[in-house]
Amino acid sequence: MTRLSLRQKRASVLRCWLVLAGAMLAACSSTSSEPPKVDANIYPTDFKGEVVRAFQLPQDTPAVVRNAYISDPAINPADPNSHYSVCVRFSTGNAVGRLTQNKDRIGFFYAGRLNQFIEATPEQCGKAFYKPFPELEKVCAGKACG
Repeated sequence: MTRLSLRQKRASVLRCWLVLAGAMLAACSSTSSEPPKVDANIYPTDFKGEVVRAFQLPQDTPAVVRNAYISDPAINPADPNSHYSVCVRFSTGNAVGRLTQNKDRIGFFYAGRLNQFIEATPEQCGKAFYKPFPELEKVCAGKACG
């Protein structure tokens, strides 16, 4: 039996590591050059939870949210590139109870997840069918949340 020198042992260990690293990289590589297809219009099952998590008001606004309403997720049938969206209507007020006028926001969903939550135009949410959204009224928003 031949005895290996320290240099030969290191070279053997290095070759083993290179073979192992190459095998791991080969296992991670994909034979497909196309990215996986995503269904953009999956129904957003947790739409209320996602809206509550995304809800924010500027820090200088009152912190009380009242009269909150939300529509069910819907796709605009007139737009072939449309995705699910929800309309949210709410009022804000101070601790004394003075409320502002209603504010409308719209949330756009992509692949079942909230992608954008912005102020809505009358064209976007003017004909929405709303239902009570008490979960939003429990959210602390604005300057009182500090």
